Amino acid sequence: MVHVPQILGRMKTAVIIPTYNESASIRILIEGVRTHKLDIIVIDDGSTDKTFQTAQECSVDIVRYECNLGKGASLIKGFTYALEKGYDAILTMDGDGQHKPEDIPTFLSAAESSSCGIIIGNRMSNVDNMPRLRIITNTFMSWVISRITKQPVPDTQCGFRLIKKEVLKKIKLRTRNFEIESEMLIEASKAGFKIVSVPIKTVYNNERSHINPVRDTIRFFKYLIDRTKQIKPRKWKK
Repeated sequence: MVHVPQILGRMKTAVIIPTYNESASIRILIEGVRTHKLDIIVIDDGSTDKTFQTAQECSVDIVRYECNLGKGASLIKGFTYALEKGYDAILTMDGDGQHKPEDIPTFLSAAESSSCGIIIGNRMSNVDNMPRLRIITNTFMSWVISRITKQPVPDTQCGFRLIKKEVLKKIKLRTRNFEIESEMLIEASKAGFKIVSVPIKTVYNNERSHINPVRDTIRFFKYLIDRTKQIKPRKWKK
């Protein structure tokens, strides 16, 4: 059975920003998101720089871990917090400034006009500035996840996505690191939710990625082995 979330005139939406040592970019990101009049929840994952203090100065809701637990742990904490506050949908954006707030209306429009459960950003239509290693990794992982979910998801590793509350109430997320991006899609598909993609712009500077290609690829495959043996996702019609 396909789950059809309730469509509201304007969904009560919060933006969750998981951060780890993002003091150089977090203020600009918060100011950009604020122009869309959305509530902001920053999850500080044990930052050792001034990320927490900067977010405090911006007067947003902050959930703080004293030590670094991983992006997955931060998102799970943020989702729980947002559901307790009664939000209808949650937008996730990375704290390093790669995601542009000007794309937010694209997600909101898709969410309010569609019965899909997850809207995920797609960076792969323009990869001119994307590092070659990321292109290879994203392409391969997206191919794998698309086959598992039986849904076309061209950029499964994109952290800019909107998740409706019905999805978060139905699925159980367990992973604590970057494999949560894949886990979310697989579990949502398993539960019968449709996933759609929207094109987004992405800024690539000289920032240091928190993703370790070897370690996080191993975690990705370990998750697939541990969690997908019994999955029988719905095959979506074109």
